[in-house]
Amino acid sequence: MQHEDYDIDSLAKYLHIEKQKVEKLTNRGRIPGHRVDGKWRFSPQEIHQWLEQRLGVLDQEELAQVEGAMARQSTALPEDSTISSLLSPETISIPFGGKTKSSVIQSMSELAASTGLLWDIEKMASAVREREDMQTTALESGVALLHPRRPLSSILGQPILALGVAGRGVPFGGNSLTDVFWLICSTDETTHLKTLARLSRIISNSEVLEEIRSAESGRSAYDVICSAEEALN
Repeated sequence: MQHEDYDIDSLAKYLHIEKQKVEKLTNRGRIPGHRVDGKWRFSPQEIHQWLEQRLGVLDQEELAQVEGAMARQSTALPEDSTISSLLSPETISIPFGGKTKSSVIQSMSELAASTGLLWDIEKMASAVREREDMQTTALESGVALLHPRRPLSSILGQPILALGVAGRGVPFGGNSLTDVFWLICSTDETTHLKTLARLSRIISNSEVLEEIRSAESGRSAYDVICSAEEALN
């Protein structure tokens, strides 16, 4: 992750949009920035949080643009940051047994740790709870996209995705019950946003989402997700 603040030029390059549009959005308060000696400066952490929040209201084309911009900046190989490469039938739990918000977070962390690539279940669960306390990741579609506020590279061997599909909805935040839970365990901010954008594209397809809900096993759900991802390409 970048540690130095962006200026207008570097942020435009990072987001892969025109400099004039960055200036316009910033002046209107649409992009979080700070004036330093009369010039705009942008905190990388604030920019990533802003992007993450925007993903929930973007359409397919806009999500694809974000994904493309992040892919150009990510150090991960394209084949190492697809949903199908980060997920496996073994990290899909059907039916998922979590019944409360706390137990869902704990169980999802344990599911990711079953790969041997997440080394501290409690640290991951605690970080996810902290993120949920700030703002729920539950969507009106009945899906939650669990993740820590910041990537926890120190406790991960590599990025992981886990998926739990509950038999009935769980009160998780928002105005509806949640029955599909994703846990996104990333090692850097840029690849995290790329993964989140691609995953958002997949689950925004209501037919795919219903097929996931109807899947009888981790393998069948995985096949549905792989097919949906191939269709995006």
